[in-house]
Parts: sequence; C-alpha cells; structure tokens
Amino acid sequence: MPSYRRFLTATTLTAALLAATALAPARAAPNAQPDAMLQLLQDKGLLAGVQADGSALVRQVRVAASDMVVSALNFLGVPYRLGGNSGDEGFDCSGFTRHIFQLGLGRLLPRRAEQQASDSGLQPVQREQLEPGDLVFFNTMRRAFSHVGIYIGDGKFIHAPRSGAEVRIEDMRQSYWSKRYNGARRAELQAAAPATRDAAAPTLLP
Repeated sequence: MPSYRRFLTATTLTAALLAATALAPARAAPNAQPDAMLQLLQDKGLLAGVQADGSALVRQVRVAASDMVVSALNFLGVPYRLGGNSGDEGFDCSGFTRHIFQLGLGRLLPRRAEQQASDSGLQPVQREQLEPGDLVFFNTMRRAFSHVGIYIGDGKFIHAPRSGAEVRIEDMRQSYWSKRYNGARRAELQAAAPATRDAAAPTLLP
C-alpha cells in the first residue's frame, strides 16, 4: 500500500499526541529521554523535512492545540495533482488548504488560491503575528497570491508544492519563499460555518 495511504486520522493522532504529552515529565532531567511528542511525530514520519529544530515546531503545535494543523500533518507525502482535492487522488496547493479547512473548521474555502486570499471571511495577518493554522500566500507564478499553504509554527508551513512533488514542510525563511511571500489570512473560529464533508468540489486550477 502506498505510504501516503497509511496516515492516521486527525482524531486518532490528536489523541496520541495528548497521551504522549501526558506521559512526558514536566521537566526533563539532564539524562531524560527525548520529548515524547517529538518522538511520536518522528516515529510516525510526520516531521519529514524538519531538521534539528523540530522540537521548537512541536512546542508550537502543542501550544496551539490545533486539530487543523495535526490534520494537515497527516497528509505529508500525498502527491501533488493539479485540480486534486483529496488524500486519495492527490492535492494541488489550494485543494489542500481547502480540504484541511473543511476537515478542521467545517469551513469551505473558495477553490483557487487568489480567491482564498480575498475571502471576506478571512482576516489579514501580519507576518510577525502568524499562528499555526493561518493561510500563507506566495507569488510563485508571477502573480500575487498564486500559491498557498498552512502555517504550522516555527517559521514553517505545509503545502502541496508542484507537479512531481508531495505535500511537505518548508521554511518560510528560506530565500525562495521569503522573497515571494505575499501575506497571510486567518479564519475566526466562531465565524466558521458548518460544511458538508462529502460535498462535491469543482476541479479548477490552483
């Protein structure tokens, strides 16, 4: 079975993370074992692409307690597919963010990246105020807001990058992404409208 089909459900992983946190000591002794949550994420292959600073990322995820971020991490390794909307068929960038927002918030975003950036239900966010779960936008096709991902903390975001690649984590501080950053948007949780999870989604360009 392809590896991208073996991811856990968001609910299961969230419960596992909470259990790992509960088992971890409040303060690490000098010779203590590695952070329990970090170890769990590494064991599940959910920190692919994150190097030695992964513990900072885990702290961000823990503090945010974001089901949406955990849900997004579940799809690491899913292949890019233009017009894709699901883990089974693959994702393009906006199909990925749309799917995660629908799963995590019950909010159905517009289909295209630039439409998501202009959605009246999302609020602009300054870069220094980014929080896990915010949408982050980039100019990768010589037009503003042509690419989108989800901020997960510690200066990193998760996204479906391009044809031939897979959903992965990138560092926004890298030169390529830093120069192309366009802004961020945040959904107010209380304003998120329920959505039907199996609602048909049109197949459009990202």
